[in-house]
Amino acid sequence: MSVPHNRQLVGHSDADVLLHAITDALLGAAALGDIGQMFPNTDEVNRGRDSGDMLRIAADKIRAAGWQIGNLDCVVLMERPKLAPHRDAIRRRIAEILDIETEQVGLKAKTGERVGPVGREEAVEAMCVALLEKE
Repeated sequence: MSVPHNRQLVGHSDADVLLHAITDALLGAAALGDIGQMFPNTDEVNRGRDSGDMLRIAADKIRAAGWQIGNLDCVVLMERPKLAPHRDAIRRRIAEILDIETEQVGLKAKTGERVGPVGREEAVEAMCVALLEKE
């Protein structure tokens, strides 16, 4: 899902910081490494890669290891644009990718209060905590 803005993120893949944070949270909670190990930026296959596909693959890997997703608690730090109008659509898209219920996806947005790289609109950050349960 795309949120309209006059700037765009730059990265080796499609640079979806929220989906990358979720991918790392899931892999980390299952002790299965991280997104950089699974999808290294040294592999040209990953250039421009869809972060949703990477998240889906990571979710399949944690399920194959015997884990199921309990819930996600996500935070996006960005000055603009405001995410509130897009919050429910983003939650639904994440739930769809992971084949879980929307109610299992928590999403908060915070600004940098015009301080630091986030506040100056030089960067966007995302964090996620994942609760996994052994099947």
